[in-house]
Amino acid sequence: MSNNFIESEEFVKIDFSKTPLKKGIYDQCRFVNCNFENVHASNIEFVECEFIDCNFSNAIVKDTAFKDVRFENCKMLGVKFSDCNSFLLKVYFKECTLSFASFFQLKMSHTKFMKCNLTSVDFVETQLTNATFEQCDLKSAIFESSNLQKADFSSSFNFIISPDKNLLKGAIFSKENVVGLLDGFGIVVH
Repeated sequence: MSNNFIESEEFVKIDFSKTPLKKGIYDQCRFVNCNFENVHASNIEFVECEFIDCNFSNAIVKDTAFKDVRFENCKMLGVKFSDCNSFLLKVYFKECTLSFASFFQLKMSHTKFMKCNLTSVDFVETQLTNATFEQCDLKSAIFESSNLQKADFSSSFNFIISPDKNLLKGAIFSKENVVGLLDGFGIVVH
């Protein structure tokens, strides 16, 4: 990582696929309506940053640090967060499209996913204790050997979570969506 330290700057409507993002540490910066699609954003550290209306689809985030980072209304198709630097990882997602993203084996306790599209997201072996999934579409999301204890799924939908393959003690579901826990057991609910 280089010595660049960028603090409290705002980046608006920058296409980082054409203007390369400088390597370094971005502290308390805002990125608004920026394009990171297919960008190599490796070995960059984002601390207390906000990304609003950005396109991160297929961005490469190998060893990238996201420390207390907020994503709002971002398109993030296929992002492999599992490749990022997991030390002090803390992210918040609101109204983001994260389809085909991977959080494989990450520790993400207390993470909030608010009104997100999480279609076909990989949550295999992910630590999601006390996570919140508020009004999220979890169609074809993969939960296996995941720790979902005390996670809140009460307003989410389209998920299939197998109680015998995940830790679910204290997880919260609604009467309407609890059927997503029974899918693999051949039980019919009317």
